[in-house]
Amino acid sequence: MLGSEKRKVSVAACNALLDLSSTLIGRRSLLEFSALEWFMFGFLQVPASPILVSLCDEDERSVACARLAFKEDGHAVSILHAAITLINTCNVERLEKIPRKLSRKFLVSLKTLWENVHNQMLLGNAWSSCRDRHLNLSNVTVNSLAESIFRLSINVSEFVIPLPSVLVDRKIFGWSDLGFENFLLHHWESSPSLVRRLSGSLIEENDILSSFAQSLNYKEPCPTFVASVLQNYISCVPIASDELNIISFLEEVRSELGCPIIYEQDIRVIRTEHPSKKEVHFFQKKVDPCCFKKPAFNNMDIMQCEEAFKEGYTIALRGVEFRFASIATVADALASLFGQPSVGANIYLTPPNSQGLACHCDDHCVFVCQLFGTKQWSVYPQPNLQLPRLYDRFDRECCLGEQNSLAECRKFLLREGDILYIPRGFPHEACTHDDGSSDLARFSLHVTFGVEVEPPFEWEGFAHVALHCWYKTQKQLHGASVEPLSGNLDLMSVTLLHLMIELIGASDSTLRKASLVGALVLPLEIDDWLYLNQKTTFNHIIDQINKASMFLEVFRSVEVVIEKNEDPFHRMRWLRLLYQETETIQEHDWNVPLALGEFQNLFPSCAQHKDRTEAAFMQIKSKFCDEVLFEDVIDSYKLLLEKYKKARKQYMNGMLSLHCNGFPSS
Repeated sequence: MLGSEKRKVSVAACNALLDLSSTLIGRRSLLEFSALEWFMFGFLQVPASPILVSLCDEDERSVACARLAFKEDGHAVSILHAAITLINTCNVERLEKIPRKLSRKFLVSLKTLWENVHNQMLLGNAWSSCRDRHLNLSNVTVNSLAESIFRLSINVSEFVIPLPSVLVDRKIFGWSDLGFENFLLHHWESSPSLVRRLSGSLIEENDILSSFAQSLNYKEPCPTFVASVLQNYISCVPIASDELNIISFLEEVRSELGCPIIYEQDIRVIRTEHPSKKEVHFFQKKVDPCCFKKPAFNNMDIMQCEEAFKEGYTIALRGVEFRFASIATVADALASLFGQPSVGANIYLTPPNSQGLACHCDDHCVFVCQLFGTKQWSVYPQPNLQLPRLYDRFDRECCLGEQNSLAECRKFLLREGDILYIPRGFPHEACTHDDGSSDLARFSLHVTFGVEVEPPFEWEGFAHVALHCWYKTQKQLHGASVEPLSGNLDLMSVTLLHLMIELIGASDSTLRKASLVGALVLPLEIDDWLYLNQKTTFNHIIDQINKASMFLEVFRSVEVVIEKNEDPFHRMRWLRLLYQETETIQEHDWNVPLALGEFQNLFPSCAQHKDRTEAAFMQIKSKFCDEVLFEDVIDSYKLLLEKYKKARKQYMNGMLSLHCNGFPSS
């Protein structure tokens, strides 16, 4: 496997190695060790030494493809390459079988190596040649090393230490016993809300964000910590919202892992000019629409950020929950509180007398936590009563409308420790202009937590899960229909009912709201206020579905999309994820939305018997609305939520590890 570098190891040497490694996993037979474990053991016995990074002379790819050059002998380099190669071919189950102590020790060693590699990349040495330096050029690349660290980290629990939900509740929603309940009933997805800090300094108190604030090592008057923070950054390669297989994700993006941060994806340096109210980027060339290559951020760019700050530009850092464990902890707690798979976080550093982003609205709810300085926020009335949906196309900057006058605008001056909630769809802007309360305007640093409600976790999604569960139960109780046409009509009716629910969701504001069923604690307490609130909402939705007479409208919409050869089910593909991994999913199975091709084949037959199709549809709809129970849906819904949460947690752990968030090596 190692070619000319392969070495024969004697039994005596193996036994000596086993003795050295016994403290890691305990004594086992030689035959019990896998090749991967042997190579991991072997590399751990090699004394650490300085390294350099080099790019192969014939390659002109990204820095992530650079090969590592060592001052080690070829044998040690070969052992490392073999271990990394084997790790990067393991699935999750195989990774979990690696003895825990061995995995932790090897991960610590790789992260030490990674820190050195990252430093070399910052210095620009990744593009230099290793000739005439008496180095051994290995086949280990930056991205393969990054992938190994990511894989060994996905199931590590120490990166994110859970916060007590009571603490998060009280710190964000106030110290009243009804804080969170009051917030949900009067503000969630409907109205801005401000929670003032009672007293004291954010850094000095035991606050949920105090550890992060302290880690910045901030000292007035000039925040110079930006460069040191950015130097520890690597690009967080985006993961698709419905990608629940972390190994598939890694295989798809392995050539991009470990690369420097990407402008706009990971960082923006921006200001809003007055009176034009237009956004301007400091690194204008990096937002050139004609540039097909992702604009990487190098060390020189990082150094220029301080200059940009002095010129009035806001530095916006994205995805900080993947870079700071202290932020990840709060984001994870918020996600649990709202029953969502994950919560994102961004940081905004704005100089005095300046505005970063222009007035805009978001497709997700945000909690703005003021860390340092002050910032003046303006929040305008919601121009559209319909909540914007995640991933739907809408103009973030042209959402104000003429009706939003200054008289309708709500002003919030945030001071250190204050938290402002802004629902999705509400236009807002913020600046550090002098408000007259002090002689000198101050800079501002705040972190924004974004609660992104994905399609499965809206109330429309919960209604789809309810229909799925109900029809699955029906088939288990009554079996398949004897008459082929009748069976097809049942299947078509359920599919059309899914499409009708989607059609209702396009106009009914309730179905666009977030379902908080995932936040319910099992076993259920029937007198719990959140349980009663969610059950009432569900019953209202079922009542709306029952009252709707939209068969002809749904039928016509299907005819239109088939004529255009479009997929009418693209928003519902996630329903497949309700199946257990052990079940085989067939395109024609009875409660999976049909594939476009098969739907096109069956639809003409149903169109020929339109009256029978309508009768079957109305019967299915009536039975579903009469028989479905809120309690019968919760388990399947939570199972789906856990699948999403698991994938997000694995991604978060991998990225946190690559940003050198560690754990004790013992």
